[in-house]
Amino acid sequence: MASWVTPWHNPAALQSPTALERLNARIVRCRRCPRLVAHREAAAAAPPPRYAGQCYWARPLAGFGDPRARLLLVGLAPAANGGNRTGRMFTGDRSGDWLFDALHHAGFANQPTSAHADDGLRLRDAYITATIRCAPPANKPLPAEILACRPYLLDELRLLDRVRVVIGLGRIGWEAYLRARRALGHAAPPARPVFAHGAASDLGDGVTLIACYHPSQQNTFTGKLTRPMLRAVFRRARALLDGSAARPRAPADPSTRGRDRATPPARSAPRP
Repeated sequence: MASWVTPWHNPAALQSPTALERLNARIVRCRRCPRLVAHREAAAAAPPPRYAGQCYWARPLAGFGDPRARLLLVGLAPAANGGNRTGRMFTGDRSGDWLFDALHHAGFANQPTSAHADDGLRLRDAYITATIRCAPPANKPLPAEILACRPYLLDELRLLDRVRVVIGLGRIGWEAYLRARRALGHAAPPARPVFAHGAASDLGDGVTLIACYHPSQQNTFTGKLTRPMLRAVFRRARALLDGSAARPRAPADPSTRGRDRATPPARSAPRP
C-alpha cells in the first residue's frame, strides 16, 4: 500500500485508485502553511501526558467516508490531539464522540464511536471534510490559511457530485461551503442563507444546506449544543434524503432578500 494511504475510506467502495484517492494523496503531503506545519508537528513532539508515547499522524487530514455520499459535512479543522494524532477527522476527541453518535442515530455510521483509525468505523452515504486540513493554534485559522486550503475543498466538491444535503459544522465550515460554491460558479441561492442551529437553506440547485453548531467542548460543556439538538440536525438530513421531509422554501416576500446574510469574509475566530 502506498505510504500516504490512511484507513479513512470504506475499502469496499474504493477497489482501485480513484480521483478522490489521488486528491487525498496530495492533501496529506501538503506543507503550504508554515505556521500550521509547525503547530501540528509541535503537538506531536510534546503531547499531553494522556497521549505520551503515542505516534501522531502529524500531517494534513483528507476527508473520509462514502465516495458516493449524498450527505456532506464541512467542519473547521482537525484537533491537535484528536485527528492530528489519529490520522482521521473527528477521531479520538470529544467532538467526534458527539458527532458519530448523531451520525449513527441517523443511520449514516455503523457505530456511534470513533476512537482510532482502525476501529472499524464506516460511513454510509456520508462524507466528512474540513475547511482546513491541519490543526491550527487555538483552533483559529488565519484567513490566508483558509484561502490556501480552499482548492482542496473545491476539488472535493467537484468529485462528490451526488451530494444533496450539506451540514456546516460551525459558522466557519458553513461559510466555507458557501464560498466554495461561489468559487465554483454556482448561482446565488434564491434566499440568503442564515446561520442558526438547525436552519435549512434551499440553495436552488437541489442542494440543501443545514447550519449546525460545532460539537466543540466550548459548545457542549456550556449546553449551547445538546445531544438532542445535534441528533435532530442529522435526522433532518436523513428525512430530506429519504424524501420524508419537505425541502425548505425561499420567503415569498422579495424584500426579505439580503437580510441576515452570511457574515463577511473569514476571519480568525473561535468555533461558534
